[in-house]
Amino acid sequence: MENKTVPSYFYFTLLKGYENVRILYFLLTIIAYFFIIVFNVSIILVVFKDKSLHEPMYILMSCLFFNSLYGSSALFPRLSADLLSTTHTISRPACFTQIFVIYTYAISEFTVLTVMAYDRYVAICEPLQYHNIMTQRKTFLLVLCAFSWSVFGVAGPMYLSIRLPLCGNQIPQLYCSNWSVVRLSCVSTLSNNIFGFFVTVTTVFLPAGFILFTYMRIILVCRKSTAEFRGKALQTCLPHIVNFVTYSIAIFSDIALSRFEPGQILNAIVLISSLEFIVIPPLLNPLIYGLNLPGIRRKILSMTISLKVALKS
Repeated sequence: MENKTVPSYFYFTLLKGYENVRILYFLLTIIAYFFIIVFNVSIILVVFKDKSLHEPMYILMSCLFFNSLYGSSALFPRLSADLLSTTHTISRPACFTQIFVIYTYAISEFTVLTVMAYDRYVAICEPLQYHNIMTQRKTFLLVLCAFSWSVFGVAGPMYLSIRLPLCGNQIPQLYCSNWSVVRLSCVSTLSNNIFGFFVTVTTVFLPAGFILFTYMRIILVCRKSTAEFRGKALQTCLPHIVNFVTYSIAIFSDIALSRFEPGQILNAIVLISSLEFIVIPPLLNPLIYGLNLPGIRRKILSMTISLKVALKS
């Protein structure tokens, strides 16, 4: 019979076998994290400094970029340290802290995208009432609800996972995830599975369904409108659509592949699927919004020119 224990640390087994290329991966990790910080902070500063951009759409974008910085901070510093280490261990408190940050980031990404979809729906389907509906107070409350829901969504499954007696301490990933810890349980995890399914439905599938509903309504309105109106609607919605599609594919891939037992699929596939939803959105979101929205693009170009002039002088 296996011993039921509460291990004081966990061991990342996916890093095993990459010793010869760990310096290369370390450099790639540092470079990716550097660009994530530069891209996201730049647009947040542009929105913060320019009063003409203090509108719900740009405020919600800034929340999305802040969430990217928040989520990536749970992965990249720790992963960089692990790539330079030979032990690849993480303490139990640090592991559950990492789970909390990564999962609240993942849920907040969907909830903020949901609020952004609602904002675009009101702007396109109810343009005359937009400023009466999307007031600063309501925008603040929607943002608060979006981030609060992620905390409540993670708290329950984490509480159940922390209480589980474990029969091992090996995690076949690059970071701690709730499911990888639950797999180590010595007892039945039925309650964890039921609660986890409920949280997945309410934090992933329901927001995704609402976003699809808003775009169906937007499409119906655009079909009855002029070509100029459709062009403007597409320009403001396209970054959100691209963001929603890429993130949905990434998160659904991670959810699906995480259910396979270790060894059933290639480590390379596990590595890519587990990193995709944490790495790609923080890197691509600033580029997508910065290049597609004229208001952001003009301000970034102006800031870049001013910086060049200041450096030359």
